Amino acid sequence: MQLNLEQLAELTGGRLEGPPERVVNGLKGLEQAGPDDVAFLANPKYAHLLPECKAGVVLVTEEQQVPPEMAVIRLESPYLAYAKLLTAAIQTAYEPLGVHERAVVAQSATLGDAVSIHALAVVGENASLGDRVVIHPGAVIGAGCSIGDDTVIHPNAVVYEGCKIGRRCIIHAGVIIGADGFGFVPDGEGHFKIPQIGIVQIDDDVEIGANSTIDRAAAGCTHIKRNVKIDNLVMVAHNCEVADGSILVAQVGIAGSTKLGHHVVVGGQSGINGHIKIAERVQIAGHSGVTSSIDEPGAKYAGTPAGPMRAAVRSMNLTRKLPELYERIKRLEEKLGGER
Repeated sequence: MQLNLEQLAELTGGRLEGPPERVVNGLKGLEQAGPDDVAFLANPKYAHLLPECKAGVVLVTEEQQVPPEMAVIRLESPYLAYAKLLTAAIQTAYEPLGVHERAVVAQSATLGDAVSIHALAVVGENASLGDRVVIHPGAVIGAGCSIGDDTVIHPNAVVYEGCKIGRRCIIHAGVIIGADGFGFVPDGEGHFKIPQIGIVQIDDDVEIGANSTIDRAAAGCTHIKRNVKIDNLVMVAHNCEVADGSILVAQVGIAGSTKLGHHVVVGGQSGINGHIKIAERVQIAGHSGVTSSIDEPGAKYAGTPAGPMRAAVRSMNLTRKLPELYERIKRLEEKLGGER
């Protein structure tokens, strides 16, 4: 993507200090960038690299001091601007593959413009793919699924029948969307399976990390709402709802019918009990076990069972002192016993 600095400032919404006619066409780090590249400085501790930086322009904050004659674009968040530039560059470079001769696409499927369906991908009966959708090798899109514009499904991901995925989503390798929820009824001899007849609905701008699983609802839908970001190896059970802007870090597990409010953050390897509610903007520390609803918006919780962060950290710190306290009590008992 080739732009002059005036165009680049307009694209990023920043303020240019430098020659507007200078052209750049690459994106690199401060140490690697050359005269044709854009670089960025997001963390002030790397400011010492600026005097030796040879970039054509550097994205910096409004208050950042820079060497004389260095071309910069000043912004509120250079890192965000850099990410947006990368996204624009990737989209500019996209060239649709079409349908590979070794892909399997049902005749009843509907394909949008400029799709890319790679070898060994499968698209089922009556599935619907939007414009510029990419289905990588080995991925399976089940019957009746709908995939929104600009969504990418990476290798060996599976979207079971009837599930819905919105626009601009990224589904990484090995993700399973719409497998049966874990529903059984004891029948005296074992466990009788409850048919899982719902779907998974994933809204726009969601990213799901590799080998994560989202189960279909027993009835209705398991709902992942707009702009949710899910890391690798996350499990979301049937009939859960994860509201807008929430983040689930690696190895989080959420049991069935639990509802998370908007912009909830759940740290890695945390488990959340079923049939409870987590209020909006709640933060749950890694390795926590949440056993009951959290009703206070913006609360911070930690520990197992999870409690308010400050009390949980104090409890954990006291736990570390138990061996020392035990020895002190033992010595006191011996001393008291000797005085009797």
